[in-house]
Amino acid sequence: MSIKVLCPDVISKIAAGEIVERPASVVKELVENSLDAGATQITVEASGGGIDIIRVTDNGVGIPADEVELAFERHATGKITSEIDLEAVSTLGFRGEALPSIAAVAEVSMVTRYRDDVVGTAIKLKNGAITSKGKQGCPRGTTVTIRDLFRNVPARLKFLKSPSTENGHISHLVTQFSLAFPEVKFNLIINGRTSFRSPGNGSLRDVLVEVYGLETAQAMLELGANEGVEGAVLCIHGFVSPSSLFRSNRNYLSFFVNRRCVQSRMLTYAVQEAYQGMLMTGRHPIVVINISLPPQEIDVNVHPTKNEIKFLHERHVFVAVQKAVRNALVGSAPLPSMRISPLPPSAFTSPLFATPPGDKSTSLVTEEREGPEPRSQLPILRVVGQLQNAYIVAEGPDGMYLIEQHAAHERVIFERAREQQLSRAIEVQGLLEPMAIDLTAQQQELLESQQEVLYGSGFYLEQFGERTYLLRSVPAVLRKQDITRVLAEILDSLGGLQKGEWQESIAVSLACHGAIPTGQSLSLQEMEELVHQLEQTQSPRTCPHGRPTMIHLSASQLDREFGRR
Repeated sequence: MSIKVLCPDVISKIAAGEIVERPASVVKELVENSLDAGATQITVEASGGGIDIIRVTDNGVGIPADEVELAFERHATGKITSEIDLEAVSTLGFRGEALPSIAAVAEVSMVTRYRDDVVGTAIKLKNGAITSKGKQGCPRGTTVTIRDLFRNVPARLKFLKSPSTENGHISHLVTQFSLAFPEVKFNLIINGRTSFRSPGNGSLRDVLVEVYGLETAQAMLELGANEGVEGAVLCIHGFVSPSSLFRSNRNYLSFFVNRRCVQSRMLTYAVQEAYQGMLMTGRHPIVVINISLPPQEIDVNVHPTKNEIKFLHERHVFVAVQKAVRNALVGSAPLPSMRISPLPPSAFTSPLFATPPGDKSTSLVTEEREGPEPRSQLPILRVVGQLQNAYIVAEGPDGMYLIEQHAAHERVIFERAREQQLSRAIEVQGLLEPMAIDLTAQQQELLESQQEVLYGSGFYLEQFGERTYLLRSVPAVLRKQDITRVLAEILDSLGGLQKGEWQESIAVSLACHGAIPTGQSLSLQEMEELVHQLEQTQSPRTCPHGRPTMIHLSASQLDREFGRR
């Protein structure tokens, strides 16, 4: 195999593959250019998940007419001029690769007017080559329109997710920019509808209201810390949630270094350490932290996407972040209130778990029933009592069984929920008064793409405002739970799943939130009913998360422990 120099077209597409991973990557590069141009208003439009059209419009300084063509040349930039500049990069972009990389995999048109020019310049490119250029009237600033992204790179196109998933990535990206630049007014339009709008008044808490909702924003704790780092000043500011406010995944951890959105295991670990002992396993905080450092203290030239950076004094940054978050939690967080969730109705047939009058089953799901799973049999158990209001002690033919009541109830509810989904008979409860729920832009995209699945699991919502929905019915098992938080967690959990996994994921969430809490005292009749229901399940030995529901101490083990053998 002889060695050959690749042609420029192939080189451009390879380079574009490093920069432009998905439609959100295009939005990121264009918005960064707008911010570097001093824009105070940025509008992002996307259609077809960003494949059909992406348009970013700003009111920045624009590009001089004689530099418009140069902007699409590889490694052409006005943000750095020498190797020394790489040691202290102060702009978001600096490589000079974004526009040519995008032009290599899409049709691109740009209209721009520099601040000192009377008329603007319009240019179009296809497959990286200029097809037209001329004068055009326009306001100061730049508008870049991307069409048919990846149409000439089918290998990349086939790996993209559904349009709703790609829209979700774009929504998340724009909200992240709004958190990093609260003084900039962002407007996101997806498929012709305004999906997100930030106030642009410089108040980060006001941006939090738009991103996470009023109730969450009001509960967030403000950070403010200045630390010395080897003669430099490290400033930490932002907001973190109190220990009583949490989410089920790490998608709500937002880190910015000099207002650049970054991914950092070190910063994630610093926050986790700060919350140590304050959050249960599987719960994660909402965090928006911006770290300000002299540019020479960090290296942003690590990865083409610029999402990863290196700190010159990593240990000092770790300690400063951990300390700032911990101080906010200890000094300002309100004492969490204890709430014992009422036992879920319609889960059992005993008096405590009886289905109240008025509940009704509705056929909603369209999923086809599959064959029954092999059943894992349990021996017949006799309930003896309850230990620490958490474990049911039972006797079997071969010794003692310790059953964790919450995990056991999770298994029962999960299989019942799956059975109802498969049999198209969802047990729902209509709310006497509809509940208004505010969603994030990303959650709204998930809701609209998966509303049929949610409806088929007992959640019925109607749009009431821009990102406000009225919840009119819920699964019966959740009638008295914290419905707003449960629905948010369900939407978040569906984001990274395939369509075939949605209903099972919802059933797992319903089981987790609807199960008897640890610490709930049960009568002998209630314990016997729970054990009986567990015996009827297909997989009684584990909960839906895979944890064991029981521990078995055989008669021979007991005899050995007591020295009888």
